[in-house]
Amino acid sequence: MDEYNFHDIKLTWLDGGFNKLDGGAMFGPVPKVLWSRKYAVDEDNKIELATEPVLLQTGGKNILIESGIGAGKLTDKQIRNLGVTRESRIEESLEELGLKPEDIDIILMTHLHNDHAAGLTKREGDNFVSVFPNAVIYTSQIEWDEMREPNIRSKSTYFRENWEAVQDQVKTFEDRIEVLPGIEMIHTGGHSNGHAVIKIRRDGETMIHMGDIMPTHAHQNPLWVLGFDDYPMDSIFAKERLLKEAYEGNWRFIFYHDAVYRMIRWDESGKEMTETLKRTPFE
Repeated sequence: MDEYNFHDIKLTWLDGGFNKLDGGAMFGPVPKVLWSRKYAVDEDNKIELATEPVLLQTGGKNILIESGIGAGKLTDKQIRNLGVTRESRIEESLEELGLKPEDIDIILMTHLHNDHAAGLTKREGDNFVSVFPNAVIYTSQIEWDEMREPNIRSKSTYFRENWEAVQDQVKTFEDRIEVLPGIEMIHTGGHSNGHAVIKIRRDGETMIHMGDIMPTHAHQNPLWVLGFDDYPMDSIFAKERLLKEAYEGNWRFIFYHDAVYRMIRWDESGKEMTETLKRTPFE
């Protein structure tokens, strides 16, 4: 498993699953001739995407960013349509680290689409139960409301089996919340109405997880938004604002979906990478 140390925080990427999606959908209005220069695409126009949560360990707390694509929950049709090539092995990843799902204290959910939230629950007989029964799950109030009452567009990704068993564990926020000192969630909207980013500060340095308003390094351009975005202009405005601040502040970026990089730091111009951590594929 890939690891990175950010001051007193140890980051470890867990095996949350892997899929291949249509590149056109992932890059929305951007012509293929442009995006394919920055992210590999196969003969079927599919690109590789991870769904691999980040475990943060600091101050005796175990914190997850996202939950993976889940295991044993998808139908054959869903597996085909979502291009899933590997389901989650979160419990196995935690076991390798000497941890159990019960040891997770906090889960930070940028949003609750199925590819991020399916790992929150699992089948037990005819029911679904919480995978991380002792964790407080943070998400925005807007996102939580839509999860439970999806609209005609979002009902294809907000599923009852992903939230019903964990509803007593969920804690919501409006604009922003400092979950622990130096670890903050900030509502942006864009990809979904309730989408949030996660900002981590330590000793004058900042690391940010942009969720799905910048799911891979190739989505760095503020105008390169997903065809899946419900509110693309909100994604653009939020990304433009955060990138400007990030370049000026020399922030690090971490990723959940990127099949190439775990972490990147760009220079002040945003054109040159000054530090990277490449992704090691799970076998």
